[in-house]
Order: sequence, then C-alpha cells, then structure tokens
Amino acid sequence: MNVVNVAPGSEGYGSGLALPIGSGLKVVSLTGREIHPVARRLGELTQSEVINGFQAVPPDEETLCVVINCGGSLRCGLYPKKGIKTINVLPTGQAGPLAQFINAGNYVSDVREAQITRIPRETLASEPQTAIVEPSPPAARLQSVPTPGNMLILAVEKLGNKTGHVIALLFAASREAVDVSLRTVIPFMAFVSVLIAIVQATSLGNVIAHALTPMANSLWGLLLLSAICGIPFLSPILGPGAAITQVVGVMIGTQIGLGHISPAFALPALFAINVQVGCDFVPVGLSMQEAKPETIASGVSAFLLSRQLTGPLAVMIGWVFSLGLF
Repeated sequence: MNVVNVAPGSEGYGSGLALPIGSGLKVVSLTGREIHPVARRLGELTQSEVINGFQAVPPDEETLCVVINCGGSLRCGLYPKKGIKTINVLPTGQAGPLAQFINAGNYVSDVREAQITRIPRETLASEPQTAIVEPSPPAARLQSVPTPGNMLILAVEKLGNKTGHVIALLFAASREAVDVSLRTVIPFMAFVSVLIAIVQATSLGNVIAHALTPMANSLWGLLLLSAICGIPFLSPILGPGAAITQVVGVMIGTQIGLGHISPAFALPALFAINVQVGCDFVPVGLSMQEAKPETIASGVSAFLLSRQLTGPLAVMIGWVFSLGLF
C-alpha cells in the first residue's frame, strides 16, 4: 500500500511525514487568502479535500495535516501540540512559544511540491518501539504517629518543600522566558532593525517618506491610509510580525522629527498604520480557543470587516484627543 511522503527541504527541519491516501480527512491551508500549491499537491496525492483555513477550519479530528508559512511564531507549534501533522513551506525549525511540541514526527519544514511523492509503505523506516515498563508496586510504609518533638521538624520540612516548588516554578518560567527571547524576540528585533536600516540607507526610504508625507500631514490622508490598511484581503498580508507597521512608523516618526509632519498627527498616525495588526492571527487565535468551524468561518470575516470600519474611527478619536497637545 502506498503513502504520501512529505520530505523536508535542504534547509528544513524534520525527517519526513507519511500521510495516508484516501483517508477522508481534509488538508488545511493556512498560508493566506489563496490555497498554497503545496496544499493542492497534498490534496491531489492523498485524495483529500483542501480547505482554506482563513475561510473555514474543520474540526481537529477531521484534519489530515495543516500547511503553514510561519517564520517562527505561535502557528509553528499550535498544531503539533494538537497532534496534527504540520507542513511549513518556510525553513523554520523548532521555534516559537510552543517549540517544545515540535518534533520530527509531527512537523516538517522547507517543503516544496517536488518533495511530495507517493512511495510504498514498506520503504519507510520503521519507527523504534518504546518498551513499556510496568511500575513495581510501592513498598508498604509504616504509619507512625508524630510526637510533639518532631512536629516542628515536619512543619519546617513541609515549608521547605513548598518553597522549593515555588522556586523551581519561577526558575522554569524564567528559563522559558529567556528561551523565547533568544529564539523569537531578539532575532525578530534584529530583522526589523536590519530592514529599517536598509530602507533608510537606500532611496527606498525617501520614496516611502515622500509618499507618506502628504497622507500623514492631514486628517483626510490618515483616514485614507487607515482605510487602505484595513481592506479585508490586504490586512492579513500586511499583518505578520508587524514589520511593515514598524518600518512605516519609523518613516513617519523621522518626518515628524524633521518638521515635515505636524506632531499633532503623531497619535492619529499611530492608529492609522496599526489597523491591520492581528488580522493574520485571527484563525489561529480562534483555533487556540477551540472555536467551532462555523465560528471561525464567521469570526474571521467579521473581524476583518470590523477592522476596516473601526480603523478610521480610531483615527478620528486619536485626532480629537491630540487637539491642543502641540
């Protein structure tokens, strides 16, 4: 019997995933507004229905695998945590806040269409079987009645155990926080810093500044900018990592510092360029809360439309509160 083998790319993570053919389960594409070619290829070879996760998400028990394009955020580990095989088209390894759930048995990255093939099941390497050791019955303990002399010792011992548990918990939390910072936060900060430096050092920065100055120097221009950023099919593309928001924010801040834009427009400009933030995370966030597929299908559209409506409203509120500040 044949299976579909999904092999990692040259820079990818994992040893390959084996997917059954004709299982009746669904392939979910969470890569944007369009279904990714890798997801289409998987659907053809596994004879499964392919669904765009930004429009409808099937229940976990009806999901064969999930195709993502995550560079190291929460999506990388969300579906491995649920036990769903995850295929990342980007060369991302064990990264993100849920990296501890990612392993070679449920995750593969840097996948292209050419790496998805049908092979006989017998050619797959047999997985090692883990021996199950039955625990030996605990030895019977003699029950002793504490005397008044050692009750203080027992109390101190219990207090020490509780204190040790709290210290261990705080240490584990600190270690995880540092690990997340080293794996996710600091690399992303370096990426944004390099991106901003490239934009400022080239003529691209001047082009962006000249294009944004007329829009950011008037209320109507900021309303137009917020409406553009809030377009439902555009906001999920602009949202990931808020990188575009940070670059545009630096450009507008520089123009304010040079005196080309009035400081009174700093607050409404902040709301105008942040309309799209979080729009790419809506399906993932609803899935984390174990929302029903109908809720996800309706919630994503409702959220994107509400952002387009509330974006200009937020700009107006920011403009009102900035009156008289400068």
